[in-house]
Amino acid sequence: MGRIASLDISESLIELKELVSKQTTLKGEKRVKSLIYIKTKKFKTRQEVSASVGVHIRTLERWVETYKLFGIDQMISDKPKNKQSKIITSEIHLGLSQRVNDPLNPFLGYWDAQIWVNETYGIEIKYQRIREYLKQHFKTKLKSPRKSHYKKNVEAEKAFLKTT
Repeated sequence: MGRIASLDISESLIELKELVSKQTTLKGEKRVKSLIYIKTKKFKTRQEVSASVGVHIRTLERWVETYKLFGIDQMISDKPKNKQSKIITSEIHLGLSQRVNDPLNPFLGYWDAQIWVNETYGIEIKYQRIREYLKQHFKTKLKSPRKSHYKKNVEAEKAFLKTT
């Protein structure tokens, strides 16, 4: 026998039904519907509520816990939880920032950044993790034009500009 689906919901049934119709995502709709099912006592256990909504029982329990602690606004919000990386410290972030913005010694690819972090800081970071981190924090792309080519000869450029 599962936990009985009881919860002290402060919103009225009419407010909850209006809130369901205002939801733009399926995830938000499911969250509000689960509150409606608990408030109307349509199902006896949380297991039955989660099965009806189509989520795992643990997911429903997290939603209920969020509702208890922060209210309905936080429960239905779909804002990303920006947690700081446990792998990439502020020191590594600063080093990556300097290297990404260095026109004379740029990364040749995400694999190069991965190798550089391993050699410089002794930390192995998976390719996908470093790729996502660089894209998110530095707006990098796999093929992005540079202000100048990293192999460009500065003296040759000056000589060329003098002749023209």
